[in-house]
Amino acid sequence: MLLPLVPVLPWKPLLPVMLNLKVRSYKKELLDANDIPFEDIMQNMRELNTVNSLLGGHKITLAGIKKIIGNKYTGNILSICEVGCGGGDNLHAIDNWCKQNNIPVKFTGIDIKTSCIDFARQQYPALNATWIINDYAEVDLAADKPDIIFSSLFCHHFTEPVLAGMLNWMKDNAGKGFFINDLQRHPLAYYSIKYLTGVFSNSYLVKNDAPLSVARGFKRKEWEAIFSAAKIHPYSLEWKWAFRYLIVYKNG
Repeated sequence: MLLPLVPVLPWKPLLPVMLNLKVRSYKKELLDANDIPFEDIMQNMRELNTVNSLLGGHKITLAGIKKIIGNKYTGNILSICEVGCGGGDNLHAIDNWCKQNNIPVKFTGIDIKTSCIDFARQQYPALNATWIINDYAEVDLAADKPDIIFSSLFCHHFTEPVLAGMLNWMKDNAGKGFFINDLQRHPLAYYSIKYLTGVFSNSYLVKNDAPLSVARGFKRKEWEAIFSAAKIHPYSLEWKWAFRYLIVYKNG
C-alpha cells in the first residue's frame, strides 16, 4: 500500500527571535531626528508623561530631589535645572510637590529641540521656568548655579565617553548636587514596554523608541565604569521600580 506523499516543511520557531540585551544598542531613536512634525512630538510628550506617571518615573525624580535637599527644605528659592527636559513634565511634577510642601522653586529647562521647548511652554505656562534651546554642553550656568541639576530618560541617548563629560558638566554647574533617573537594560523591561506600547500607544515614536530606549540603557557595572572614567565619587546608585536607576551625587 502506497502512503500519500506529504511535503516536509522546514520547522520554524513560533516565538520571535529574542534580542541580545547583554550588549548595549547604539541604534538612534526616531526622536533624535530633526524633521519630526510638531503634532507627532506633542503626542510623544503626552504619552511619555503618562508612562512616567503610571510607572513611577516622577516618583523617582522626586526621590532624587529629596536625597539632595533632605527631608525638610528651609532655604531660599530652590533652583532646579533639567537637561534634556523634553516637554517639561518632570518639572511640572516637581513644581506640584514643592507647592504641597511650601517650597519656593524656580526652574531651568534645557533641550536642544525647539519643538520640545515650544510644547513645554504651551503645556505649563504658569511654571516659574527659564527655557533654553541649546545643547546642554554649550550652556554655562556658572554665573548663577542652580542648586540641583538632573536628567531623566536622557543619558541613554549618549555614548559612554560623552556621558563621562556630561557628569562633570553637571557636577561643575550644580550648587548642591546632581542626579540621574534612567533605564536599566533588562529583557523583562524591554518586552514589557514593547508589548504595552504596541497595544496602547497611538504614537509611532513611542512604539519604536520606548523599547529601544531600554536596549540603549545601562547596567549597574556600566554606570560604575562611567563614573570611574569621570573621576566622580562618592555617589549613590539605587535600583528602582520599574527597571530604573537613581544615581545621586552631592557636592561637599
